Amino acid sequence: MNVDKGYVDAPIDPKLDLRSEILRLKQERNAVIMAHYYQRPEIQELADHIGDSLALAQLAAKTDADVIVLCGVHFMGETAKILCPDKTVIVPDLSAGCSLADSCPADEFEAYVKAHPGHTVVSYVNTSAAVKAVTDVVVTSSNAKQIVESLPEDEPIIFGPDRNLGNYINSITGRKMLLWDGACHVHEQFSVQKLMDLRKQHPEAKVLVHPECPKPIRLVADKVGSTQALLNFAVADVAHEFIVCTESGILFQMQRQCPDKTFIPAPPEDGTCACNECNYMKLITLEKLYNSLLYMQPTIEVDKDIAERAVRPIERMLDISRQLGIIK
Repeated sequence: MNVDKGYVDAPIDPKLDLRSEILRLKQERNAVIMAHYYQRPEIQELADHIGDSLALAQLAAKTDADVIVLCGVHFMGETAKILCPDKTVIVPDLSAGCSLADSCPADEFEAYVKAHPGHTVVSYVNTSAAVKAVTDVVVTSSNAKQIVESLPEDEPIIFGPDRNLGNYINSITGRKMLLWDGACHVHEQFSVQKLMDLRKQHPEAKVLVHPECPKPIRLVADKVGSTQALLNFAVADVAHEFIVCTESGILFQMQRQCPDKTFIPAPPEDGTCACNECNYMKLITLEKLYNSLLYMQPTIEVDKDIAERAVRPIERMLDISRQLGIIK
């Protein structure tokens, strides 16, 4: 058994029924499997809970399982471990990083915060634990607008790391937050021209856009919202066709919940593929999930001092979200 690659590299009997074995091991370990909407369909099918970053954080804080298997990216595992320090938290492949989190090195962000004293620091959940440790309140795309609006109108704010989400929040709240210059490689890659071409081919389709997308993409949208908000809109709206500008993993749940509707992934600027995928999210496979439960590796560990500082802005986010009725 080897974990040097970031995941358990161990042979698996090809005759093994991985799905049934994963479910058996989950029961034996008293584990809960949580998956982000951007995971592979076969991972979503096996998960006990599927959600966006806010939902997964909320579920991690509430679970009575002994083991949390977080099928997502590294910062999501860190968030779960920070909220549940006494539980074992596993991410089946520690190489599942995040380009947005990587765009905000903790030491550089801390220096930026110190260079702007007197500002409240609002950080997107897509950040490392070390960045959260110098943050006043964490937000997700589901609650960023409401949490920013809950702060006094004249309060100076630093928002990091996503410049597109920060720009969007500024535009709809009238705030003038200072924005860290970071971005998600998936949402940055959508092509306005290819999107307009799709609209010509599907004139009745509504365009669903994640706020991490650049402004020109957002301006074409019929709905801008978090992954969960886009899913909810697709379920409730009367339209039968939707062009989706976010990571294509969400199309699995959209089609699952709306089998009579058509969902068209918006393509990236470069390349010939018809959809835009996060390579990090797709690193987790059934084989890696099985081995992680079998060997209880690789686990997420967070430095105690960083965890103690990082938990406060996460809990503040959850508290404000409950007060505002965003979550129960």
